[in-house]
Amino acid sequence: MPLSDDQISDSDSSRLSESTASSSDSEFSRQSFTSDSSSKPSSPASTSPPKVVTFDELMAAARNLSNLTLAHEIAVNENFCMKHVDLPQNSLEGRVKKIVHKAFWDLLESELNEDPPEYEHAIKLFEEIKEILLSFLTPGANRIRNQICEVLDTDLIRQQAEHNAVDVHGLASYVINTMGKLCAPIRDDDIKQLKATDDIVDLLRQILHVLDLMKMDMVNYTIQNLRPHLQRNLVDYERTKFQEILEETPNALDLTTEWIKESIKDELSSVSCESSSPGADSSSKPTLSPTLVLNNGYLKLLQWDYQKTVPETLVTDEARLQELKEKLNQLKIIACVYLITNNILGATIVGLPDFPDKLKRISAALLEGMNTKTFDLKESLNGIGMQICIEVNRSLTERDFPALNTEMQNNLVGQICSITQEGNPISSLIDKRIQLYLKSLLTLPVPHKCMPTIPGGLSVIQTEIESIGSQYTNIVNFNKQVYGPFYANILRKLLFCEAPMGKVETEASTN
Repeated sequence: MPLSDDQISDSDSSRLSESTASSSDSEFSRQSFTSDSSSKPSSPASTSPPKVVTFDELMAAARNLSNLTLAHEIAVNENFCMKHVDLPQNSLEGRVKKIVHKAFWDLLESELNEDPPEYEHAIKLFEEIKEILLSFLTPGANRIRNQICEVLDTDLIRQQAEHNAVDVHGLASYVINTMGKLCAPIRDDDIKQLKATDDIVDLLRQILHVLDLMKMDMVNYTIQNLRPHLQRNLVDYERTKFQEILEETPNALDLTTEWIKESIKDELSSVSCESSSPGADSSSKPTLSPTLVLNNGYLKLLQWDYQKTVPETLVTDEARLQELKEKLNQLKIIACVYLITNNILGATIVGLPDFPDKLKRISAALLEGMNTKTFDLKESLNGIGMQICIEVNRSLTERDFPALNTEMQNNLVGQICSITQEGNPISSLIDKRIQLYLKSLLTLPVPHKCMPTIPGGLSVIQTEIESIGSQYTNIVNFNKQVYGPFYANILRKLLFCEAPMGKVETEASTN
């Protein structure tokens, strides 16, 4: 399908720098947060008077955020595409649309059946079709452009209508042939169906439907061609866009600041506990590493209540982070179930082939949808326990071994159901080990050649948690690249009591 460079707006393409900002995931130091070379002025000084934000400025910021989110999604999500969505027929909008469309097509049919035929609505329809066909062309496609304008010339069709000489079928046939030349291969079958349709009103209706699909194809083709360009320049583009938002709405980092404050509070609490232990020097003032503070904040996102608004700098990845959190919750349950089963049954399951995989499949199936409001986790855990007992007993019977006694089965099911209890030791242990693994991932250099060792108790979910860990670190490391200078200003102020520096240099590297 042809695509013109003009389809990428000048305003957006001009902001896409030709170079991608370099990044480093090395340890933050006080120097990197106080050096003028790390970033340029980024936000109004604290002594500046508050800026009154007008409605137009607020809407401009909203548009920038929308553009930023869309560009981010296109670049990082290889499967992102636009889809044609029909309104539900039982919805108010769906019923209204159906009534209005039926009225139009009934009117068109009645006009064409008059003697002599009335062509007013048909002419308007072909005028709309002409504009859609022209929208598919590149600026250099002059021959086919002139042909479309000549055949579907509205003034000419009106003159023909005055003499009752409009060949509606001929015009429709030309439109279909032109669509066949312009459409993506996936629409070839649709074109064949159009050619096989005889009723003129139904044919025109189907032509418009296929044209709608072709418009969606064109959008997705544009997205596909735009993606490599965005990927090469996304760091600069997102940082520039966010800087524009910050200039229009100076409070656009309030939630991010609160998020970092909470992380600092957690780290101070941890340091305080360590300093209060015997032998610790309680007289020294705790010094926090900016890297640890930031990484702790990123870890909190995997336990975030996504009913609340996320920090502004993470809006573009909110859905991905929420999905990772939900997957981790399920994996945590599976790891708990396996550890409990292994502790209780022990030698009984050692000789059972592929038992860990079977347990994982049973658990995953019964935990499907566990993040929905209507999901009953306790009932699901009870079902998992019972299914494990059935599976173990079946395997033992096949080997002529005695089945599990009732007491052991009840103990297994009871302990699995207790996972949901607050302070459950197995659940707490697995959660700490998952956090430890993810924390170790955030300390690795970028890029890293191998994954860290999986902590004990997580071997049953090793493949899945390594996959999630890879996705998670990709999100975090890219976020650091884009928003590092903004985080640096906030951390400089909160940790070192220094005034934030001004406007961020859009090509500054993140240290």
